[in-house]
Order: sequence, then structure tokens, then C-alpha cells
Amino acid sequence: MNLLTRWHSQSLAKQFLLAGGLVSAGALIFTGIFVTTLVEAAVTRNSAAATALYVDSVIAPILPDMQTNQVLDDTVTHALDETLRNGALGSRLFSFRLWRSDGLVLYSNDKRLMGKHFPVNEDLKTAFSGKMVASFDKIDDVESNAERASGKPLLEIYNPVLQPWSGKVVAVSEFYEIADEFKYSLDQVRLRSWLAVTIFMLTFFLVLSAIVFRGSRTIDRQGRALKRRISELSNLLMQNKALHARVQRASQRAAALNESHLRRIGADLHDGPAQLMAFAALRLDSDTLIDPAAPREIREREVLAIKQSLDEAMSEIRNICEGLVLPHIEAADLSEILQRAVAAHQYQTGTNVGLSISGTPRQLAPSAKICIYRFVQEALNNGFRHGGGTNQRVVQTCRGRRVVVDVTDDGPGFDPASISHPSIGLAGLKDRVESLGGHFTLDTSERGTRVRMSLNIDSMEQV
Repeated sequence: MNLLTRWHSQSLAKQFLLAGGLVSAGALIFTGIFVTTLVEAAVTRNSAAATALYVDSVIAPILPDMQTNQVLDDTVTHALDETLRNGALGSRLFSFRLWRSDGLVLYSNDKRLMGKHFPVNEDLKTAFSGKMVASFDKIDDVESNAERASGKPLLEIYNPVLQPWSGKVVAVSEFYEIADEFKYSLDQVRLRSWLAVTIFMLTFFLVLSAIVFRGSRTIDRQGRALKRRISELSNLLMQNKALHARVQRASQRAAALNESHLRRIGADLHDGPAQLMAFAALRLDSDTLIDPAAPREIREREVLAIKQSLDEAMSEIRNICEGLVLPHIEAADLSEILQRAVAAHQYQTGTNVGLSISGTPRQLAPSAKICIYRFVQEALNNGFRHGGGTNQRVVQTCRGRRVVVDVTDDGPGFDPASISHPSIGLAGLKDRVESLGGHFTLDTSERGTRVRMSLNIDSMEQV
């Protein structure tokens, strides 16, 4: 697993914590340096301006007209010595120099430097252009050996000396202020600047982290919920496909079973009523009925035989019709449907069938009512024909949102695997139930047989 893959495998919160932490640290350092630099420059300039104004107010009255006098006489030099050696300036200034524009030192409290020429540096040029220049602890001039060796915090100031009536820069005063208090103040400003920037950046990062972590948890929670939902939908899709396949197979088998039912009905009509009616038709053409000379008793006996054959044919036709025609069950509830199916079976077979009903739904679709009626009717008939109708029972229950109907008996049972072609009754029951999305099961042993169907109430309830 390479670095990029490992990075993408982390959560959004961890990615933000790593990337945001690095960016925030970089921003903190950059902002701290930038703000501190600005604050130091502002503090240095303000302090230097105040000192320069004070020094200028003390030194300016002593200086001659520098426009006409390019050198200082002994009187001015002596006055400057006394002023810089005594009073407030004596304790405040470490050194003082007065520069001419060509780099000549007109005056210095270090007498070794007076009258010497030095290279004109950038700060001196800036001062001769009319701008004050100040720097703290930045002593890099050639002539500043004594200042570098002092070990004291010094504030270096270049201040232009202006001609009073013209405002022209005629000289530049350079002096080094002993800056113990300034250094302390500057350290405090630096510390407070860094603290302010750090607190602000840390607060900003923590607030963003809290928002990102909250959003990340929400996204993770929604992602897990979405995965669960997708899994549920996938399972439902697979179930729907399976149900669709079952319904399709049931429909295909139903078409074949309907044809089998029709052939069975045709066979029943042909072998039963049709044979009896054909027998009656033949007897009608017998010589006994046609010959007027036949005895009355013989003719009456022949007519009675024809009538019995026709009555038997009509009886068989009624029996066949009773198995095909449903009673009126559309307005009946489930308990009434079960009672009618059981009562019809008891009437036809003369047997007793136990019935147990519990938790019936209030309304069902007509297709569900027909399915349940036919299921009970055919299951009872199969149990009577093949199991002798021993202790038959019908039990209806509700399990969750499903209605379950069991038809049982205590007959000898049978081996389903031994039936190469399922009977029309069992196959018809299975297809009828599964075509409505229900479940059909068959359990049989030497202790008896149980046939069960279940339908989903939600999908079968009438709206």
C-alpha cells in the first residue's frame, strides 16, 4: 500500500487534522513573523522618533549654520562635549556623531573618529534624503567598533539636521541610545504578538476541527446507514427476483395444470354421465319400448331402468359441478370462508373436521380468499382420498404480518420422493399459493401429514 492509498484510506477528520495542522503551523509561523516584524518596526520607529526629536531639540540650538560652515569650530565642539557629557543626554546616549554628506565625521564624542571619511552607507544616504532611519541591535558600520564591543542593547538612529528657514538637510546626526527599557518593552511586544497570533490561530484551528470532526462523524454515520440501506435494497432486489421467478414458474405450471384439470373433467364426464346417458339412449331404442305388443310390466321395468340411469348421470354431473363452483365468498371474512370449506367437506364425506381460528385479519383481497378456500378444499379432499380422513384438522393462525393455514391428518402418510409426477392437487395448491407470493410446505410421515400455506397480510389486504 503506497502513501497515497494510505492517505485516502484515512477518514476526513484525520486528513484534516494532518493537513490542517501542517498548514496552520505554517500559517502561524508566517503570520507571527510578519506581525512581529511590523510591530517591531512600528515600535522602533516611534521610540526612535521620540528620541530624535528630543536630541534634535537639545543639539540644534548649539549648531551653527551648516550651510555656510562645513566644519565645526572649537567653541561648538566644546559645547557639544558638555551637552553630551552632562545632563539627560549623557546617561541616555552611548555615542553621537555628526556627518557631512561626503562621509566626513564633523563631530564625535569618540575623538578618534573626528575628521575622518568613511563610506556612505544606505542608512546615511536615506537620512540625507530627509528620512529618519532607526534600527535596534543591528550594528554593522565600519566606524562602530566601540558600539559592537559594548555588549549593551543599542538603538541606532540617523536623524537629518535641517536648515530652519529652508528645511534643507545640511547634516545628519547619528547616535546610539542605550535601550535597556526599550529592549524589555520590545520583548514584551514580541511575546504578546506571538501569544495573540498563537491563540487566534489555535482557536481558529480548534473551531474548524470541531466543525470538521462533527461533519466527518455525520458523513461516516450517513455512509454506514447508506451501506446498510444498499445492502437491504440488494437483499430485497434478490428476494423480488426470486419471487418473480417463482411466480413465473407457478404461472407456467398453472397453465399446464388447467389443461390437466380440463382433461380430468372431460374424462369424468365421459366415463360417468356420458356413459350413463349413452346407456339410456340405447335403452330408448330397444324393441321392448318400440314394440306395442310388449307386456306392460316389461315396458315399465325398462323405463324405470332408463330413469335410474339418467338420475345417476344427473347426480354425477351435480357432484362434478359442486367441485368446480365456489360459494359466494367475496363478502365473507376469513373465519366464514374456513367454516364453509370445512362444512362442505363434512357434508360430502360425512366425516368430522376440527377447526381452530385465531387472529384473523379483517379484510382480504378476493384472490386471497379464493386461494385459501381452494387450499382447504383440496387439502381436505387429498387427505380423505389418500389418508382415509383420519382426524383431519384445519388450524388458522397469524404470525407477525402473515396468515398461516395448516391442514393435518393422522393418516399413514407417504413418501413425496416416490412420486415421479406430482399429483394435480398438490401441484395446483403449490402453484396457486406461490402465484400470490406465498409459501407452501408439505410434511408427511407415518404419523400423519401436514400441508401448510402462508400469505403476507400487507400485500393481500384490501385498500
